Amino acid sequence: MDIVEAEGATGVGARTVPAGEWEREPRPSDSLRTFGAVVQALREHAGLSRGELAAVVQYSKHTVESVELGRRMPDEAFVERAEEATGNTGALRRAARHLSRGEVGLAAWFRRWARLEREAVSLCTYECRLVPGLLQSEAYARALFENRIPLLTDEQLEAQVEARMERQRMLYERPTVPFHFIVEEAVLRRRLGGAEVWREQLNHVLEHTLPRNVTLQIMPLEAEYHSCMDGPLRLLETPEGRRLAYSEGQESGRLIGDSKEVRVLQQRYDTLRSQALHRKDSWALLERLRGET
Repeated sequence: MDIVEAEGATGVGARTVPAGEWEREPRPSDSLRTFGAVVQALREHAGLSRGELAAVVQYSKHTVESVELGRRMPDEAFVERAEEATGNTGALRRAARHLSRGEVGLAAWFRRWARLEREAVSLCTYECRLVPGLLQSEAYARALFENRIPLLTDEQLEAQVEARMERQRMLYERPTVPFHFIVEEAVLRRRLGGAEVWREQLNHVLEHTLPRNVTLQIMPLEAEYHSCMDGPLRLLETPEGRRLAYSEGQESGRLIGDSKEVRVLQQRYDTLRSQALHRKDSWALLERLRGET
């Protein structure tokens, strides 16, 4: 049986895990599936199509479908409007209290890091392959997953996109947590998905790096020095003050808890910050790229 290396439960040391366990995608949580089934049953009882309910609750038909299939966590506005549209039985309001997000659409090797992200007091990301997930537009994320080999089913693709969009809420839900990104210029020049998707992605990055707690630096193509040539890197600090790192490759990911190794990676990232363009210069470059569209 094939095996891959994974961090232990404490984040220190390694254990072997059957490859199949790491490759499986998690399914929607039971609470989301149950809530979605209740929405669908009440909608049908009220004689409404998904499109008609979407018009009433002021969300897209796609969002209604995603909620009913257990792929999306409904917000308070959706619950209230859907409750009113389906007869004010109180069932949706009561069911919504027991919802849990689960880990829909997250690759198995990324799940633990995703949980740590939600509690971290600081997050740093270096990317040389693609726009970081927290800064991706929906169209860009969809283009990424449409290019996945082997091909994803429509349901798998939608689950991946939903999960990625859900993660981005952290940028606004946690306004006092610093998010720092360093992205290679070549990544921002790659027109993945076509010119329209690329233009939207540049606008998305500019919009999502406006908050004071979000910083973007671009590593220019002409840079003569580069401290992170070994690949992409993520770093975070836990509420207890512990620093952890995460490295990802083809169909695999590694959570790094060894303090000596994390210290080296932190030094590399700190050096890269001094080598990348300043925040204002990075913004200026993004605006020039947008002007080329």
